[in-house]
Amino acid sequence: MRILIAEDDVVSRRVLQAHLTKWGYEPVVTTNGLDAWAVLRGSDSPRLAILDWMMPSMDGPDVIHQLRAQPTPEYVYVILLTARGQKEDIVAGLEAGADDYLIKPFDAQELKARIRTGTRILDLQAQLVAAQTSLREEATHDHLTKSWNRAGILDILQRECARAVRAHGSLGVVMVDIDHFKPINDTYGHMAGDEVLRETVRRMTASVRAYDSIGRYGGEEFVVALPDCGAAAAFQRAETLREYVSRKPVQTPEALIAVTASLGVAAVEDAEECDYQALLRAADSALYRSKAAGRNQTTLASPKEIASLVRPVRN
Repeated sequence: MRILIAEDDVVSRRVLQAHLTKWGYEPVVTTNGLDAWAVLRGSDSPRLAILDWMMPSMDGPDVIHQLRAQPTPEYVYVILLTARGQKEDIVAGLEAGADDYLIKPFDAQELKARIRTGTRILDLQAQLVAAQTSLREEATHDHLTKSWNRAGILDILQRECARAVRAHGSLGVVMVDIDHFKPINDTYGHMAGDEVLRETVRRMTASVRAYDSIGRYGGEEFVVALPDCGAAAAFQRAETLREYVSRKPVQTPEALIAVTASLGVAAVEDAEECDYQALLRAADSALYRSKAAGRNQTTLASPKEIASLVRPVRN
């Protein structure tokens, strides 16, 4: 673990550095508050810092004030090193945002114990952040395919619709349905069906841009949001997606399974109004026509059809 040392006194600085190195830490050494603040603002900055109270350029509490005033990706635990032992000084340091303090001349074992306390707190914080991330992932993503779930993709579509209206831009929506999926489950079992779903999403993901979004709408049906895509571009991207899905059979433990998909596409261009639900209905209607025409094909909703469905966004 990297630990920042900010200490202008050469003797104290060398003692701190020697102890931290001996205990298996990696000290990052600065001699004044300004340099310490530069390190803390940098990418991959240490998550634990030992700051002297009195330093050139910026003192310890000033550095802490700056640190706490700006949001950082990860919390930095700060131990304030001070020769001031009065209660009011300690309170002032803690109120500045320090997590702990150590009075000079410090005892090495006390320093070690306080650092261990800091690392335990940082570990707990990291676990909490990981748990929050996991919960957020579960709330917005499909557990089987790892794509967005229905609520997640609908939220994305709603936001992209609003963005298209603000920018007078375009938005394409694709509805994708895996052809004859029920017979796959009935013939090869649900585990094979699950692998077909996962592999289909992997292939769709490989066929779209990094800022496009794929969500499982329900069962074997998916929705793809294509920002900045008018009708022609959205249709072409949907065709590319269809080709990726059907390029080769899906290998499952049970069998090698041929997979195709039917697609429906709807898009708005130079949007002055945009209703994501209407776009979905238009894409779904186009998808139905793809199925009726024999499946494994892409159908584009007509501008007239979309115009009859799209309603203004009401803020």
